[in-house]
Amino acid sequence: MYELNQVSGNSYYIQSPAKIGLVRLNDTDVCLIDSGNDKEAGRKVRQLLDQNGWHLTAIYNTHSNADHIGGNQYLQNQTGCRVYATGIECDLTRHPLLEPAFLYGGYPPKDLRHKFLMAKPSDAQELTAACLPEGFELLPLPGHFFDMVGFRTPDDVVYLADCLSSRETLEKYQIGFLYDVAAYLNTLETVKTLSGRAFVPAHAAVTEDIARIEREKRRLAQAGIDAFWQALAQLGYDRAQALELLRQDLQQAKED
Repeated sequence: MYELNQVSGNSYYIQSPAKIGLVRLNDTDVCLIDSGNDKEAGRKVRQLLDQNGWHLTAIYNTHSNADHIGGNQYLQNQTGCRVYATGIECDLTRHPLLEPAFLYGGYPPKDLRHKFLMAKPSDAQELTAACLPEGFELLPLPGHFFDMVGFRTPDDVVYLADCLSSRETLEKYQIGFLYDVAAYLNTLETVKTLSGRAFVPAHAAVTEDIARIEREKRRLAQAGIDAFWQALAQLGYDRAQALELLRQDLQQAKED
């Protein structure tokens, strides 16, 4: 764990529970794509930087889930690097209490205020294409979370964040967290058309055949949706009835 792996040219990843991208900008400067899940991940990254004599200039966050921004604070304090995140992701990176609060629907209980759902805050700035190093491309990948993005480096290596997962993960959990199902399915359509020298998903093996992984992800995502509707049917509800009950529950909650 936390081994440095070269993908192509100046584009690398650090093996961790959520892969951390590392791109060499010149002989001494590097940037990161995400930072791992906690302070310990940040320490491991700092050790790699020191071993190679590299200076960290910036962390570009794909999204604000704790396993992607958990090392931000430590690395920012240690190196003075800048931290960037897009849109709402920037707000959650600056105020990570918002993630468990969003999931819970209110102030989260203590059991939800842990490092897997709530990272340490970091001084993030709004990420736009203009903030990126020369030759980088910003790739919108909405659906899994609010304003998730990926990156294409000058080596034509594409970092895909959480829009794809390994087959083992998909078969184990079946249904993953999706903020916007429609946007996510559109993102899958976009991803399968991407070209690149290599693709680096955060939770799957590096691959050159992104279409195959996308097909498997879509198949299992659809299987999860079908299983949901089948479960409702077994309870005697059709889709229209289920949606009406949901609408009524939301209306009641609003009135309460």
